[in-house]
Amino acid sequence: MKIRTIIMYALGAVFMLGACAQADGTEDEIIKRYLKKAEKRHIRKISWVATSFKMNRINRQNPYNDFSTYNSSRFANAEIPWLSQAPQIGFDMGVMFAEKFAWTIGGEYWLKIGTNENGSFQYTPPLGAQITVTNLISEIQVYGLSTGIQYYLLNPPTVNGLPSYSMRFGTEVGYYWSKWDLWNGYENMNLTTATPTGNNTTFNGSAPGFKFTVGGDYSLNFWNMSMAADFGYQYLNFTNVAWYNGQDEEIVATTDGTIENRVDLDLSGFTAKFELKRFFKW
Repeated sequence: MKIRTIIMYALGAVFMLGACAQADGTEDEIIKRYLKKAEKRHIRKISWVATSFKMNRINRQNPYNDFSTYNSSRFANAEIPWLSQAPQIGFDMGVMFAEKFAWTIGGEYWLKIGTNENGSFQYTPPLGAQITVTNLISEIQVYGLSTGIQYYLLNPPTVNGLPSYSMRFGTEVGYYWSKWDLWNGYENMNLTTATPTGNNTTFNGSAPGFKFTVGGDYSLNFWNMSMAADFGYQYLNFTNVAWYNGQDEEIVATTDGTIENRVDLDLSGFTAKFELKRFFKW
């Protein structure tokens, strides 16, 4: 009796296994489906790396331009130009973390802006006698790191392929550092003693920055490459530009030699960014 029961259970198990195999298909079909599911689980993200060139149209009304106008009047035979265009180069990476959302991180370096001329320039400080300046320099460098979120309004990139074009908008937040060199003989202002000094070194500052952009991608149809363009507005204002002497006293630049007119490096303005992107799947 027990042997008959065991045989009946064994025949039932064989029948059930055959039915399952018949429902699922042949062995090759089962393997193919498994590999397809494993591949789908493996390739679940699309990301990119990019190099970029940017141009920042600095607002005409800013403290530096007031500074340059005033000090140009102190030179007998020279003029300090206003800040206008600020070219930049950059690198960034991004990853799609949702159907229409991407996260980005990158950095940028601003090419030197301002003026740097050699010659013989007659300069009269606000509180001193006329001197000769042989290197008229008022030159600014900026670099920074940023991160942001992009939202694709139309045709986001997917693991199944790049669309011919996409449209998106984004926002970025970053942190930036600046260096500002001024000509030897410029009268700095010592905030502790409220007295000017002609001894000079590099002014430094740091500040957060914010950017809002709209843009799009255009597929180049080879090597998963795309060209991209973004246009927007960047807020970036260095309000703490200074250097410190041996007594740890803060030395700042002023428009006219008075503490009330301390110069901020407000480099806010409209931006244009052009990128070359390479997409990857992982």
